Amino acid sequence: MNPVYEKLCGCYESVKNQIPFEPEIALVLGSGLGDYASQMKIEGTIDYKSIDGFPVSTAPGHVGRFVFGYVNDIPVVAMQGRVHYYEGYDMSDVVLPIRLMKMMGAKVLFLTNASGGIKQGFHAGDLMLITGQISTFLPSPLRGANIPELGVRFPDMSEIYDRDLAQIVRKSACELDMSIKEGVYVQTPGPNYESPEEIAMFRTLGADAVGMSTACEAIAANHMGMRIVGISCIANLAAGISPTPLTEEEVIEAGKSVAREFTALVNTTIKNIHEAI
Repeated sequence: MNPVYEKLCGCYESVKNQIPFEPEIALVLGSGLGDYASQMKIEGTIDYKSIDGFPVSTAPGHVGRFVFGYVNDIPVVAMQGRVHYYEGYDMSDVVLPIRLMKMMGAKVLFLTNASGGIKQGFHAGDLMLITGQISTFLPSPLRGANIPELGVRFPDMSEIYDRDLAQIVRKSACELDMSIKEGVYVQTPGPNYESPEEIAMFRTLGADAVGMSTACEAIAANHMGMRIVGISCIANLAAGISPTPLTEEEVIEAGKSVAREFTALVNTTIKNIHEAI
């Protein structure tokens, strides 16, 4: 058996008796957005460190556990903290949690993150619907022998972010009378923030926001046939645009400042996705 798949199956075997229900939606909570889980009707939790061989999140503001709960009576498994490539893990370990949530039964992956705004007119605290991504600055999570149990060798990436789900986010924002941005997200390896010259390059390539997660997770999920939707919280303006040095504290604070709007948008979107599928 492929060692990556063997490890994934081992993780599933170790948690399957602790899963209280089959989740419909898998939700990844990014930096500063983890408090969202506290308003769910929680049925159970599993700490990452309790899963044998599972990568443990070490980033600030990431609790490091799966939360199983209901959002508007819809079964959701949420990652309260994700695993990043910059933490030193192999890329296969970075996306292992996404693959595990698919094995739990989730059909939709709802990605969230905190990012730096590149596009002119973006401000800290904006919420951006992710309409596309650039991931060529880090290794593909599909590198190495293909795992046919998960997907095909050369998966199409023409529509990583589901257009119908994106339209549901727009509809949800409209229902809430909320203004949201839209744009392309680029993932960098991290952990250092980008230089002003790199930000200028990303803008030339068509990126509107930059961060250190998400894109690799979306590739792995797309490979498995999951439907994907993503929302990015613009935590600050990127290097060369921001008048002050970038810090991890402002990223976490930006998530807290937009918590009410973020919660409302995620709740309404999950309800509308459930009704649509």
